[in-house]
Amino acid sequence: MSDEWQYQVRINLEDTRAETARQNPQDPSLTPLGDILVRHNAALKCQYDAFAGYCAEAEAQGIDKYPLYQWTKDTIEDPAKKAKYLKAFTLYVDGDQVYDKAKADPLEADLQPLAESGLLDKLTKHDTNPANNPQPPKKYRQS
Repeated sequence: MSDEWQYQVRINLEDTRAETARQNPQDPSLTPLGDILVRHNAALKCQYDAFAGYCAEAEAQGIDKYPLYQWTKDTIEDPAKKAKYLKAFTLYVDGDQVYDKAKADPLEADLQPLAESGLLDKLTKHDTNPANNPQPPKKYRQS
């Protein structure tokens, strides 16, 4: 049943625009995106920054309490993956990383014209169904 799943909208930006979004999300070049985010009470979170924050927290609190620490650390230290995740952003709605379909669908619909115009390099919506989400490689999973 799809009603049981939560959703998350993600976008990718080209390199220069991504750096601007990370440093100054209110930059005038991002106004069309910013207007949509305000309308949906949404905020951008760079996936690289989220991964780096997870690693920093794990290192401060004890990595044994963070099952995905090594996978995340390896990911952000890989130059190709770092470049990928610096351009990828998760959209939080009402402060939540995942949210109901009733919030995800209108946000995705409002962002679609920005994807079509090229302001966004990529627009995707993901659900929390484990069958639809890749799992970390076996070498990183706890038994």
